[in-house]
Amino acid sequence: MTVHDVEETVREVEHEITVAAPAEAVYRLIADVANWPRLFPPTVYAERVEGDDREERIRIWATGNGEVKNWTSRRVLDRAGLRVDFRQEVSTPPVAAMGGAWIIESLPSGQCLVRLLHDYRADDAEGLAWIDEAVDRNSRSELAALKENAERGLAAEDEGLLCSFEDTVHIDGTAKDVYDFINDAHLWPERLPHVDSVRLDEPVPGLQSLEMDTRSKDGSTHTTKSYRVTFPHRKIAYKQSTLPALMTLHTGYWTFTGTATGVTASSQHTFVLNTENVARVLGPDATVPDAVAYVRTALSTNSLATLNAAKAHAEGRG
Repeated sequence: MTVHDVEETVREVEHEITVAAPAEAVYRLIADVANWPRLFPPTVYAERVEGDDREERIRIWATGNGEVKNWTSRRVLDRAGLRVDFRQEVSTPPVAAMGGAWIIESLPSGQCLVRLLHDYRADDAEGLAWIDEAVDRNSRSELAALKENAERGLAAEDEGLLCSFEDTVHIDGTAKDVYDFINDAHLWPERLPHVDSVRLDEPVPGLQSLEMDTRSKDGSTHTTKSYRVTFPHRKIAYKQSTLPALMTLHTGYWTFTGTATGVTASSQHTFVLNTENVARVLGPDATVPDAVAYVRTALSTNSLATLNAAKAHAEGRG
């Protein structure tokens, strides 16, 4: 097979899984890319760049082999048909082109069948073999994650295990100064009393891995690792990949919005409680609401400490 033949060969593959959730609920999870960090472990952040609920451009940041990659795709959303078609705008070698579709079908049992279709071309024969393996591996893991998180996620909302909240501080300063304070996490041990140490890596501008040791009010220390996506001087989104014992998921973002009198800085968190560790961490009498309140308080305390330190920093520069 020549290189030309490989480039002209379009491979079409299909994977499927049964999910114990209503088809429309699963469609909504897939259609709204803001859900993807919750659904798929590799996805750090995803957003709609432009479009509406029929056609859109989306951008996705996801981990692969310990690195964060990003790409932009165009999608066609068919709510009535429970189908989402996608196509990468610019593919990364060895992928010459990549597209496909999510198709959700209702089953008489009340469950649904999710089919994930891919079609792709490669630059050469070796690349085609690499894509074959990657698509098969990733499709199986994505469908398994969709099943687990759709079923657990819907249950988490019903059982009160999912919590989202936001803390906001108004600052008499510039968005740039506040953004820089949050972005320069390698300086946090000098600036934030609850941070013992930080290991920050930014292999390419805007994509960071952040590992840090933080101290709780009870004196215990916790090591966490996050991947961060930065948008100067507007937003920093992140997802924790190494989690404390009481969480199975933690995503969030910092936002910086200029106002007539300065800047509004906010810290948003979304987490899912890990019920298996509640008794071990908080004692045998602790309830789920107790544990959710404990985690929320811990996260909020650290966020507000960081925001107030950023406030002092930015206002001190004025």
